[in-house]
Amino acid sequence: MSSAATPQTGAPVFYEVDEHAHPEGHSTALGFWIYLMSDCLIFAMLFATFGVLGGNYAAGPGPKDLFDLKLVAVNTAMLLFSSITYGFAMLAMEKGRQSQVQLWLAITALFGLAFLSIELYEFHHMIHEGAGPQRSAFLSAFFTLVGTHGVHVTFGLIWLVTMMVQVGRFGLITANRRRLMCLSMFWHFLDVIWIGVFTFVYLMGMLR
Repeated sequence: MSSAATPQTGAPVFYEVDEHAHPEGHSTALGFWIYLMSDCLIFAMLFATFGVLGGNYAAGPGPKDLFDLKLVAVNTAMLLFSSITYGFAMLAMEKGRQSQVQLWLAITALFGLAFLSIELYEFHHMIHEGAGPQRSAFLSAFFTLVGTHGVHVTFGLIWLVTMMVQVGRFGLITANRRRLMCLSMFWHFLDVIWIGVFTFVYLMGMLR
């Protein structure tokens, strides 16, 4: 093991005294992309599980008995609108308009809350009808997949509110811009996953 001597005492040390320079934001962006890829694998496994178990109703209710496509379509619209409003927040950020960023983030949070509220209503209604996750393999896979996405949206909302506080306190500094960009990727990623859920679980489920 190589060693170096400190200039003050001349004693050997076995670590680097001077820190390397890190390009601003590069490691953050790379780390976040790696995280998104790991999340893709998680959802891929959940989609695969639903693909295998989605037809096993155990003589219980199926998609045609449980799904309200009109309600799910409204829910989908809430999440898609939230993605659009977040895009407006990013455009305002590029122009340095802090108040507009805060406004569009708040509107995005409202759409996200609406999405979660409708999803929780759907879950409550299904469980009240006796179609809980323990009823069949189909329902277990459904609640796991859709619920995991809902948990991601919940943490996305917590992150979004945190960023509103950070922008309010410190403004559109470089660190906050980088964090808002990472949250943008995460939020749009959840939109893409939900489109897959809406198509694969709800629409194709109604065609079974």
